[in-house]
Amino acid sequence: MNQSLIFYLQNYWWCIILLAIFSYILGSINFAVLFTRIVKKQDIRTLGSGNAGFTNVLRCVGVFPAVMTFVFDFLKAVISVLAARLLIYYLPYTEGLKFGEALKTEYMYYTMLIAGLFCVVGHSFPVFFNFKGGKGVVTTAAMMAVIDWRFFLFVLGTFLIVFAFSRIISLSSIIAGIMMGPSNFIVTYFFMAEPSHGSDQPHSLTFVLVTTILAALIGLFAIIKHKDNIKRILKGEEKKITAKKKES
Repeated sequence: MNQSLIFYLQNYWWCIILLAIFSYILGSINFAVLFTRIVKKQDIRTLGSGNAGFTNVLRCVGVFPAVMTFVFDFLKAVISVLAARLLIYYLPYTEGLKFGEALKTEYMYYTMLIAGLFCVVGHSFPVFFNFKGGKGVVTTAAMMAVIDWRFFLFVLGTFLIVFAFSRIISLSSIIAGIMMGPSNFIVTYFFMAEPSHGSDQPHSLTFVLVTTILAALIGLFAIIKHKDNIKRILKGEEKKITAKKKES
């Protein structure tokens, strides 16, 4: 498997690079900045927490701009990951390589993770906005949803459980980021690598370990982007999302 993967990348490395560039540029289109400028004529990075993301837009600009920010941040990751999927489907495979369905799925998984990672990096460090963007929570969620719905549900479930108890989006995002590596391991090992689940071509342990490391790195990136939130959480100063009480 390793020799085949190296041989494959040697032939199509230029496609992977173009995909990474495309994903980064698409990720660099920061819709929190754009919608805030349209609605409020201000830079979202100068308002509230200073983060160019869904939560800060919700607090400082309004529900509709926040929803639009969420939708378009989600879609740009979906497009990036689907582009990676199409890349694997339509590239002609090198003559002599034995491509079973399991190996083809592994290449697709690797490529989608690369595309998703560069989209998240673009969102956080956008070339169009002086490399100052958001934390990439929504974009990361979209990437997981397209790559594997089970992976997405494990991490989403963690987020929702933490949020139900804490009402703090940043804390929920941090714990979900921590769970990205373990969640990927559970999905790839127990549902994809084990022949007992009915697969005629179980995936390799190398695939499980590499994708788990990549998922953990993406989660670590999300945690690092929340460093200021972590400081406020430790001080008990992080704001909670609560329903506004109507005045009598």
